[in-house]
Parts: sequence; structure tokens; C-alpha cells
Amino acid sequence: MTHTSTTPPAAGAVTVGIDFGTLSGRALVVAVDDGRELGSAVHEYAHGVVESALPGGGPALPPDWALQIPQDWRDVLRFAVPRALEAAGVRADQVVGVAVDFTACTVLPATAEGTPLCELAAFSARPHAYPKLWKHHAAQPDADLVVRVAEETGQPWLARYGGKISSEWQYAKALQVLREDREVYDAAERWIEAADWIVWQLTGAENRNLCTAGYKGMYQDGGYPDEGFLAALHPDFAGFTAKVEHPLSQLGTAAGTVTEAAAELTGLRAGTVVAVGNVDAHVTSAAAQALEPGHMLAIMGTSTCHIMNSEVFAEVPGMCGAVQGGVVPGLWGYEAGQSGVGDILAWAVRTVLPHEYAAEARRRGISPHELLTQKAEAQPVGGHGLIALDWHSGNRSVLVDHHLSGLMVGLTLDTRPEDVYRALIEATAFGTRTIVETFEQSGVPVADFTAAGGLLRNAFLMQTYADVLNRPINVLASEQGPALGAAIHAAVAAGAYPGIREASAVMGRIKREAYTPDPERAAAYDLLYAEYRTLHDHFGRGGSAVMHRLRALRAAR
Repeated sequence: MTHTSTTPPAAGAVTVGIDFGTLSGRALVVAVDDGRELGSAVHEYAHGVVESALPGGGPALPPDWALQIPQDWRDVLRFAVPRALEAAGVRADQVVGVAVDFTACTVLPATAEGTPLCELAAFSARPHAYPKLWKHHAAQPDADLVVRVAEETGQPWLARYGGKISSEWQYAKALQVLREDREVYDAAERWIEAADWIVWQLTGAENRNLCTAGYKGMYQDGGYPDEGFLAALHPDFAGFTAKVEHPLSQLGTAAGTVTEAAAELTGLRAGTVVAVGNVDAHVTSAAAQALEPGHMLAIMGTSTCHIMNSEVFAEVPGMCGAVQGGVVPGLWGYEAGQSGVGDILAWAVRTVLPHEYAAEARRRGISPHELLTQKAEAQPVGGHGLIALDWHSGNRSVLVDHHLSGLMVGLTLDTRPEDVYRALIEATAFGTRTIVETFEQSGVPVADFTAAGGLLRNAFLMQTYADVLNRPINVLASEQGPALGAAIHAAVAAGAYPGIREASAVMGRIKREAYTPDPERAAAYDLLYAEYRTLHDHFGRGGSAVMHRLRALRAAR
């Protein structure tokens, strides 16, 4: 759905985009008439990612758990929004619309009124009562069960997800709750994406967006999986859809307006239009002007999401979903991704950085990442003699198996920290190339490639991607892509533009061909990529059992 009429914004009109990330939330104030970024503020989550134990203590959380605290999200509204308005030098009455985006699938159990179960005294010590962050991968057995039963019963929607269902998504996570804490499952009257829950906090009314329902909730062709299928997963799971079912709203439309209570919390004016919620990766497509068919956007940070629109549907192995209108109305929106990218490089710094390297970085006044990048950049392609698999957080695309693990081949006593660092950068680039080639081999050509996200700060990494892909890379000309994309959606919801594409053309930012491939390096990377694919296909398919057994042994201890 697009707006059939628009209201020209008043002079000085702005929108606010609020981006809820993995460790912090950001509010960005944007001018409606040209997309200028006027001011922003960041609020770090007090609890970050809860991976070891609940804030109040208690037993250790099992491996692969990742939870969050809803109050951390409210604090973004409380602190970041008014600070952003102050930084921008604008009044609340200049704000014509506000929109939010969220990491996904980040999902939480709540009461019918929207209260998170973890905030009720009866459930505050129960881990399953807390929101499960996107990187919570402990539901892999449940995801495997969903896929197996879907294959056995011939579910038509499975092809829309490349034949695999991720442990990160709504139904797998909910099935884990049912298996492991029945009381929490029964008490959860609503099972809701964080993007929709935070909109609920702003407007006072439940709203569900088409994007998360389609990509994370298996909503296809007007419905969720039927009761018979759910009962085949678990007899008591048959009625689960009642916890998520709600009329779905098109992206770029209004979910409601800011309530008096939310106005007091945020400093916004009561009655300000609130746009339908969205996913951080998908909303960034508007910021990067990457909405046309065949234009792939890679949002590169802790993980990487690959988003692309197309006029046609095709079955692409290992994609994270194809949803009609999932990014913009009228086009098929495709999603793929890599579960770990920046996370893997951070692991390398924590793990392979010796004392003398850390001392050198301090002496030179640069970060360990910058030091390792500089040393790695001085090498020729293949000079380290290594090939790595970028599966430290499992594989999202194209294998969709979060119980796979990292691998490095070629280590010797001469291997240096920068060798490992460079090999990991290259592995993540090879993973992206695997995704691009899979789309093209499936009949969905990739005509343009744009990158966004925090990893743009590493120019060597970006050049490596251009060389490995052997294609030019555009970049989003903003450091705040999701928040900018959310602000663009807010402008559409407020009626300033007739649709998302029109708003993106004016308010979005892109720098074309910021990186171009070097022919010699690209040819050398073709040889290394062939070796990567050999390892990828062996350990990702027929040889994956060893990785699964090792993970099972770790969990048993």
C-alpha cells in the first residue's frame, strides 16, 4: 500500500528514526525536505547481550543463548530521543513522524496488554521469559524439526525460505520455550517481535508489520503455517499462531500516534505519527537508495544481511525468505545473510593478539583492528597460505545451519596474527560471494552491489570484498543507515511522500563505485575462492557431522 496523497511538509519539518541494535539504540533527526542528518544520540544498553546469566543471578545460561532486557529498549526512548532533538536544535512540534527498526528476529513473550513476562515477579527468574535476541541459536534442534516435518508434509511455504528454517526465527524459538518451560509458554498470550513491541510502547496499541511476519514468522500467501502442521511438531503447539496473529500493516504506513505517556517519556509531541515497525537491514535499503530490482544491499556489521528486491520469485537455496512487499510494496523482497562477520574479527583480536602487538597498537595510538589491518594489507593475495570458513556463529546462508563452526586450514608455526586476521576477512568475503552466486544461479541476477554498516570504516576490508566479488561496490553515504531508513519511512507514514521509493530518492544517500576491483587481485582470489568452496561444500554438507558432534560434546559438558 502506498499513500494516494501527500501533504507537503512545513518548513523545518523533521522525522526521527530510532534504530535498536545489538548493543545500543540510536535516535537520528532528519530533515524531511532533503534528508539532511541534523542530530543524533546513542544510548548503550545497560545489560548488553545477556549470554551467561540473568541480571539477578541464578544458574548459568546454556551455550548459544542470547537474551535482552526490555527496559534497555525503553531507555533508548527515554534518553536517546530527547538528546537527539537537542543535538539537532529542533522543537518537538517540528517532528511530523517517528519510526523504529530493530534487529530481527528479536522476539519476546508478553501478556495480552503487552507487558513482557520477564517483568512479572512470577517469571523474572525464568530465562525463557526474556526476549530472545536474533543471535540466540539454542533453538537449532527445533528449527531442524520444523524443516524435517515441512519436507515430510510438503509444506508449500518452505521453498520461500530456500528450503531451510533458521533457529533465529519466531516459530523455532517458541517451540524451544514450549519444550523447556511450559509455564512460560502458556503464560505468553502474545509472542511479538521487538520492533512491533516498541511501536506498542509508543502508540498504546498492538501493531504487526508485514516484514517481520514474512521473513521471521513464515507468513506467506495470507496466512501462517496451519494447525495440522504445528501439531505435527508438538501436539500442544497446534494453537501457537494465536499468539502472533494480528492484522499486518504495510511498510511506510502509520501504526498510530504517540500517546501522552510516550510523549512524556521521549519528549516528542503527543499525536505525532508513528510508522509501522521494520527490520534494521530491510529499512536500510531506503537509506542506501537500493530499492530497484537487482540492487543488492549488504549491511555489514556484527553480522551481515543481504537484501534485494526483484520483480520475480525464484527458489534460491538458503535464502532467509522471499516476501511479496517485504521491503517495498509491489516487489519480491529477498533476504540472505551471514551470522558472523564483525563478530569474527572481534574474536580474532581477543584470541590471537599477542602482548607485543597490543603494546605496539597502544604506542602508535591505534586500535588492534587497525594494527592488524595494516599488517594484513601489506601481504600479497595468498601470501599467508590460509583458508578459513566464516562459521564461528554458524552459517545463515546458504547452508542455514547454526551448529556449523569455524575452520582454518594451512596453519604453521610461521603463521602470524595478521595472517589469521586477513584470512578471516577473506572468508567473510567468500561467504558473500557464495550468496551472490547462489542468487544468480537461481535466476535472480545481481546487477548492483551496495554496502552499508559499521565495517565500511575498514577500507582494506571493503577493497577485499570488491576484489573477491570482482565487481564495483557502492557504499551508503551515511554512518547511520538503519536510523536514516527509519526516518525515511516516518516521512512516508506522515504523508510527506507518496511512497518509500519516492522518499528514498530524495532523502537517501549513496556513493557509487566507491571501491572497484583490481584485476590481478581478483584473478588470484578466484583460485582461493575455489579452495573455499571445496571446504564449504564438504564441511557444510556431507562432512558437517564432525562439527555437530563437537558441539554436542561441548553442550554435554
